Amino acid sequence: MTRRTRAVLWGVVGVLAVAALWELYKFAGPAEGLVVGAVAGEPGSGVMILPRTHDRAMPHIWEMFARLGQSASGGSTPPLVVPVLTAALTTLGIAAAGWAIGVIVGMALGLVMQRWRLAEWGLLPWIVLSQTVPLIAFAPVISSIGTQIDRSGTPWPQWFSVAIIASYLAFFPVAIGALQGLRSPERAHVDLMRSYAAGYWPTLVRLRLPAAVPHLLPALRLAAANAVLGAVVAEVSIGMRGGIGRMLIQLAGQASSDPAAPWGPTFGAIALGLIAAGSIAIMGLGLTNYRRGEATA
Repeated sequence: MTRRTRAVLWGVVGVLAVAALWELYKFAGPAEGLVVGAVAGEPGSGVMILPRTHDRAMPHIWEMFARLGQSASGGSTPPLVVPVLTAALTTLGIAAAGWAIGVIVGMALGLVMQRWRLAEWGLLPWIVLSQTVPLIAFAPVISSIGTQIDRSGTPWPQWFSVAIIASYLAFFPVAIGALQGLRSPERAHVDLMRSYAAGYWPTLVRLRLPAAVPHLLPALRLAAANAVLGAVVAEVSIGMRGGIGRMLIQLAGQASSDPAAPWGPTFGAIALGLIAAGSIAIMGLGLTNYRRGEATA
């Protein structure tokens, strides 16, 4: 059995294990959950440490998938899977734009930090610190700036704000992966290029970039997944319609009467992350000769 086959099998086993744990807890868990510190006569007091398991709070897994084939809002409307796919494609396109922006910015930062040690000392702490800013607080700021630019006469579509927010999560792993990868060549190989009187750019193209591939591919996969996450959160934060994030919020508001419906866009968001990371894995198939000792993401 090949390594790739084993990885696929373990992935399937993991999914089945999660599904089994879900159904086991639904069967054995308390219907109204477990609340600690509740005060008699005061509804809502206390802290719930175990979730509810009744059908309105926790539908069966087969009910979630069956709901995808049912009408989205009753009547003659298409099944739920159709709007989920439409919204997922919208979010995927925006996430791809955010990923591209993040890759460009991350690679530029990685190149600058590798070239000049002083730039690394000045930039790297801020790059790390940037990831501590909550995305839900960052998104309205970008949306407000985009609105002001649009009002000034320069077109700024709302989806571009979402792409910028997605790139905010995507650039970080690329910048760190690029810095590590560009510095990964052995000293003897760098000295050999110098002995050939190769300048910075020939050394970068012929030595550093090929050596960086094992570090860059995991970083690009992580950036793709982060871009999807950023796009979904941004759609929720700024209220952009048409994407999977907005659809998730809309259906979550109807969960009390239709508890299986919100899981449709949830599955769609999960599929987007898998598609995004899988696309980078497919791209990496053409770089097999450079992937020896590939770092794990």
